[in-house]
Amino acid sequence: MTPPRRPDPPPMRTNDVRVALAGTVAWAIALVVLLVAGTPSGDRWWLWVCVTGIVTGLFGIWYIPRLQAGRERQEAARAARREAAVEDAALPADGEPGGPRGPRGPGATRQDAVAEASETSKTSKTSETSEADV
Repeated sequence: MTPPRRPDPPPMRTNDVRVALAGTVAWAIALVVLLVAGTPSGDRWWLWVCVTGIVTGLFGIWYIPRLQAGRERQEAARAARREAAVEDAALPADGEPGGPRGPRGPGATRQDAVAEASETSKTSKTSETSEADV
């Protein structure tokens, strides 16, 4: 019998822009070294490899924050959908008093249920206050 599997650790947070910046700096240093020392046996393609590395790194420095922001927006939207699904599951079932086909009628929406719950809580607070005042 195998032991139960431990849960996966959470993803490690990294500074991806810093990694892209380090790579870009490394390609820039390589370009400077090639320009100062000269290309091996006159091959100029080495220079273009360094230029391509620098351009790719600059694109990464620009693109990575946008990518991460988009992923955060997607995760927030997923969390909101999960929360809405949990709230929908917590609503009373069809046919029960206060359910989707109860007093509110067959065309009621979730917003109607939230509004009704809000009205109910306001009414109960008002009745508690009036009882306390007496």
